[in-house]
Amino acid sequence: MKLLCHWFLLAVLCFCASSQARGSAFHSGEPSQAGAREYVRVTDWAKANGFQLRWLKRKEAFQLSNASAKITCAVDSREAQVNGVGVWLSFPVAQRDGVPCLAKLDLQTTLAPLLSPSKSKPSAALKSICLDPGHGGRDPGNRVGPYQEKKYRLLLAQEVRQQLTRAGLNVALTRSTDTFVDLPMRPEMAKRKNADLFVSLHFNSAESSRTVVRGAEVYCLTPVGASSTNARGEGGGAGWCAGNRYNDKNLLLAYEVQKALTRSLTVEDRGVRRARFAVLRDATMPAVLIEAGFMSHPEEGKRIFDTGYRRQVARAIVDGVLAYKKSVELRS
Repeated sequence: MKLLCHWFLLAVLCFCASSQARGSAFHSGEPSQAGAREYVRVTDWAKANGFQLRWLKRKEAFQLSNASAKITCAVDSREAQVNGVGVWLSFPVAQRDGVPCLAKLDLQTTLAPLLSPSKSKPSAALKSICLDPGHGGRDPGNRVGPYQEKKYRLLLAQEVRQQLTRAGLNVALTRSTDTFVDLPMRPEMAKRKNADLFVSLHFNSAESSRTVVRGAEVYCLTPVGASSTNARGEGGGAGWCAGNRYNDKNLLLAYEVQKALTRSLTVEDRGVRRARFAVLRDATMPAVLIEAGFMSHPEEGKRIFDTGYRRQVARAIVDGVLAYKKSVELRS
């Protein structure tokens, strides 16, 4: 009798799991093992979700498209584009018997949140934002000659706050002067202020290739079981953390800000990326970390130090936040 009950319970669980999968917005298709990861044939996924597959370069690059979306990927690469905006996958695109395959985790945590954003309840409307100008005090951040990142982060945050306030949102800063704030305190301050979003503002640097590397990139938290795009200074392991509760909205916010930055400023699109930075791991609301440009690049750095250009950067960030707000809020 115990054995019979065990098999009955197992059957019920399997039925519930399959029913849940069928009820999701996007179907995964048939899985195909590639190493230790579960992959799905792109042809199966495309057929199940109303997309057309077209090879841009046979066995190297392809495009998935329907009436509202275009997804471009390359075999053996993590770089992709969703409607023309760079988005890094958690795992490289694979190919099996001439058929491209995407990691099931990417279909669930990268494509689905962008193609079918979840909506917030009317009572959860986005009203307040916490801006985090990183570094400060004894921590100057990146340096280029006499220019210190901490100063320009704060100036950018003040401009973003001003524009968001004009848009009708409540805005708090983790620091408003040249003071040092410990990393754990930054998302904690956002929590105490009941912020609906946490946005950490940064400027990048690449000293070894300063004349080449330029552009904008926006980070959101790496999903559980996925590989980060940038492991620098992450810590914390690869397990679940508080910020993973908002995986879908983290990605959507990062995507909307990246789209606004690259289209408004015509800077190089370095893509939406994943990391387990402390301020993202510990956030108790949707959170992103913005690298709005490279101070180390001779031309881009000069623009970053210019008040007028930073105002444009702030405008793009605000546009991205407002686009996210529009995407997630239900209309009554």
